[in-house]
Amino acid sequence: MWLYTSCHLHFELSTPSPFILMLRPRNDLRQWVTREDYSIEPKVQILEYTDSFGNLCQRLTAPEGEFFISSSSLVKTTENIDLGYGAPFIEIQNLPNNIIPFLLPSRYCESDRLGQLAIEIIGDARDGYDQVASILEWVQSTVQYAPGSSYMSMSAVEVKQQGYGVCRDLAHLCIALCRAISIPARMVVGYLHELEPMDLHAWFDAYVGDRWYTFDPTLSSPRGGRVTIAYGRDASDVAVYTKFGPPVNFSSMDVEVNLMDGPPT
Repeated sequence: MWLYTSCHLHFELSTPSPFILMLRPRNDLRQWVTREDYSIEPKVQILEYTDSFGNLCQRLTAPEGEFFISSSSLVKTTENIDLGYGAPFIEIQNLPNNIIPFLLPSRYCESDRLGQLAIEIIGDARDGYDQVASILEWVQSTVQYAPGSSYMSMSAVEVKQQGYGVCRDLAHLCIALCRAISIPARMVVGYLHELEPMDLHAWFDAYVGDRWYTFDPTLSSPRGGRVTIAYGRDASDVAVYTKFGPPVNFSSMDVEVNLMDGPPT
């Protein structure tokens, strides 16, 4: 399927402010970016680099006053996601080096505090994908998905205690529980077709059977129509923008995801 995605950011700044942006979708085995448009107003110099997770990051200093950022892309992606029931657990000594960071506790995913709970949740599920599926089902039945309920990232333990959260909060809890049983898991941020209400979205991947599989605790059934912007250990690694300095006077974000009939002509 072909998706046209766009994100428009508007800031009112009281002083010149450095930003790190993460708005460009990445090409990988799951998606192909065929066209991109990226604009800022007023014009400033942008420096791009690739972070340690392979995400495309842009650095700039926005001037005082109103500042606009617009990013849009045409992307070929899949309508469905792969299911992997029976995909085996990979022993830690056999994991690729670049997967190891996704086993460790991180700022919002305190896997070292959730070991006993994770063991209780998985029960006698088969090691690997089926254990992740058990964790997903438990989070969906225990924690309410409540869009717009929080604006600050919460840790996995905080989400469990509160009992509700936004997409990134539920993903944090799933990730922490997976890592607690030595299954690598990572945060994903991007676009989801037909998300209601429309916004940027977060979900997670788990590494079993020598590959990454997609899981989304906000949905009752698995589906594709996703465009990935960034991967990371948790929300601190995948913020679409990070601003340094005094708080902004005003900010807004508008997101659209539209289905296209076919490739561009």
